Amino acid sequence: MQNMIPSRKEKGFTLIELVMVIVILGILAAFALPRFADLSGDAEQASIEGAQASVKSAIGIVRAKALASGLGSTTSTTSSDASEKLNFEGAEILLTNGHLAAASIQNAAQLGDFYVGDDVVAVADEVGKPCFIFAEADVDSDDNLTDPARVSEIGEIDTVSSGTGQASCDATAP
Repeated sequence: MQNMIPSRKEKGFTLIELVMVIVILGILAAFALPRFADLSGDAEQASIEGAQASVKSAIGIVRAKALASGLGSTTSTTSSDASEKLNFEGAEILLTNGHLAAASIQNAAQLGDFYVGDDVVAVADEVGKPCFIFAEADVDSDDNLTDPARVSEIGEIDTVSSGTGQASCDATAP
């Protein structure tokens, strides 16, 4: 008689098993998500540190090429006119006092994806984004070099002018 009643073989999961798996995954996600959600700030910081290093390298390379080309000496400049130019990997690089000019930072350091203002380099032109300040070489009244081109420590964008779109960085000027 038992052979007459077909036996039922269960396949799949019960509803309670599926609900328990979903609950466990939800709990794991609640703990894991905050750890990964804050990585964008770390990525922006690493990105601006890379840009800062790129600008520092460009300052040194452009200065070395300028000296090799006879533009500017080690202590004084041949001209304080920003019309001195170098051809650097197909890009025209302007010099100020024999050093990298602010107008050529983007080309010399290849900062295509960054916001580059008059003297500010940032991840984006938004308040709170990491940035640093670039300062051109300075000379005294006798055309003697007082400070070479340099960059500041990393700070944050504190204001963005609505009229000009220029950003201001709170980093201490170099």
